Amino acid sequence: MGTEQQNAEYGADQIQILEGLEAVRKRPGMYIGSTSVRGLHHLVYEIVDNAVDEALAGFCTEIQVIINKGNSITVIDNGRGIPVGINHKSGLPAVEVVFTILHAGGKFGGGGYKVSGGLHGVGASVVNALSTWLEVRICHEGKIYQQRYERGKVCYPLKVVGDCPVEKTGTRVDFQPDPEIFEETEYDFDTLKHRLREMAFLTKGIRIILRDDREDEPVQKVFHYEGGIKEFVSYLNRGKTPLYPEIVYCEGNRDGVSVEVALQHNDGYNEGVYSFVNNITTPEGGTHLTGFRNALTKTFNAYAKANKLIKESDSLSGEDIREGLTAIVSVKLEEPQFEGQTKQKLGNSEARGAVDNLVTEQLTIYLEQHPQVAKIVLEKSIMAQRAREAARKARELTRRKSALDGMALPGKLADCTDKDPKNCEIYIVEGDSAGGSAKTARSRATQAILPLRGKILNVEKARLDRIYGNAEIKAMITAFGTGIHEDFDISKLRYDRIIIMTDADVDGAHIRILLLTLFYRYMRPLIEHGYVYAAVPPLHRIALAGSHKGEFIYTYSDDELAGRLADLERRHISYNPDIQRYKGLGEMDADQLADTTMDPRTRMLRRIRMEDAAQASEIFSLLMGDDVPPRKAFIVENADDFDRSKIDT
Repeated sequence: MGTEQQNAEYGADQIQILEGLEAVRKRPGMYIGSTSVRGLHHLVYEIVDNAVDEALAGFCTEIQVIINKGNSITVIDNGRGIPVGINHKSGLPAVEVVFTILHAGGKFGGGGYKVSGGLHGVGASVVNALSTWLEVRICHEGKIYQQRYERGKVCYPLKVVGDCPVEKTGTRVDFQPDPEIFEETEYDFDTLKHRLREMAFLTKGIRIILRDDREDEPVQKVFHYEGGIKEFVSYLNRGKTPLYPEIVYCEGNRDGVSVEVALQHNDGYNEGVYSFVNNITTPEGGTHLTGFRNALTKTFNAYAKANKLIKESDSLSGEDIREGLTAIVSVKLEEPQFEGQTKQKLGNSEARGAVDNLVTEQLTIYLEQHPQVAKIVLEKSIMAQRAREAARKARELTRRKSALDGMALPGKLADCTDKDPKNCEIYIVEGDSAGGSAKTARSRATQAILPLRGKILNVEKARLDRIYGNAEIKAMITAFGTGIHEDFDISKLRYDRIIIMTDADVDGAHIRILLLTLFYRYMRPLIEHGYVYAAVPPLHRIALAGSHKGEFIYTYSDDELAGRLADLERRHISYNPDIQRYKGLGEMDADQLADTTMDPRTRMLRRIRMEDAAQASEIFSLLMGDDVPPRKAFIVENADDFDRSKIDT
């Protein structure tokens, strides 16, 4: 007992003081969210954010981002350049303070920046702390200044390394992410492309150039949008049919908050509203989004009543008005207050009033001037209201029925006996034949099987009332136990893993994407919390011969098959040349299915992830919507990146 107490002693000397940037290296996740690929890309955004802040202040017009060979990054901007003079408080050059001291920067007062997107003033120093080396070059008053750091430590004092034209200003930052910190250090061009495109949309007129120098042939994308967020909306709406040609745009200042809103309705049924604060996305919304929704509901209802499109006693819900809406809400303010560390949700109360007042005022004028637009939107909203009413009745009927049945589970569900959701998983299986062998192959205690008949409804093209009427979707809703849409409650989920198990062919891939569309649009937390997986069934079976007779090797792609066969020949192991290629799950007997796809010890599962909601929404709309030309364009555009071995991913 005495030794335990000694070990647990907690006195003044147990308090660790982490010098300089050690704290960041010790707990990197606190500063950049994670040390996964996501955190790796976050380093780039931190440096680019500083350059964008210069653009917002009116001093920077071009930013270059280069992925170099070896996955180091170069960011060049033509802003004012980080100050090189001595900071009196620290006695160090300002640039050294910015890169080596946490919570230092021009965003904490002194009037350097009106608005900024940089994260708590930790951006540049955090990137420095998590890089093997970082070099900064600044052009200032005809001189080029340079300083280098290694793992956050200064290598030499700031020095002049050359001359440049006096009118040339700007900053260049080169850094190499530290492999000791990051799980992976390879940058993904598409991830950076998506985020930088978003930044260019949000900062009207700025030119952002992204170049990848890792291949022999460099790849380059230039993002430059004079129309700003109006162009963002038309970009998000490509692949959909807009209900009216022009994009409604509201802009102005209220109570020190700069507000920009662009919106356009399309003939789809899903809402896509994305909100930003100082160019940073707020996936969970916040006060600015509440203000926007309020204004929209209030203004359209006032117009509908004034023009006798609905009864005085009736009201359209916000959800009805937002059906098929694509909108960007972007606010800029001096002191953004966020709820939580990760900046997912804005908390400033003044943002709500500012957005609400401005949108109400400008949208009212717009609707008065464009009665045709108002009429089209309201007709769609009234249709949505009717469909919602029909869906409510269908939902209540479902609830009433299940209450009478004592929460009866769907008849075709083969449920597991274990009642603890943490231990359980459900396989959604294509077709009854595969369902039959899956039922035999499963572990009865922990694995449930739900076979689907044919293809489920494409929810991208249907309203809620049709979705509730679809027998296959109804069976899934009941089996999961969570409800759907507004009624969705993740705490009622009956399984820890939902595994989509379809054939490794085009039809199987189509069924999988139909299911993912349903989960994304109406049960999104399932994907956000990582409950959804795709099973990976094998494509081939090699039967060994000779002394290895009775042994089998399963392969999952044509490349893997070729590699395995070459390996067998090299080791002089004979095999049956008649290699079985599985066309579907139904061709496997129960033992084969268990060994390859269902046994937790030997199977391969892919977790379905969602890095970016706007990107996911755009791809679903594009691939699952009615409009063929954009879908064709998407396929053609991405054909070069197509990897046959990943056809089933």
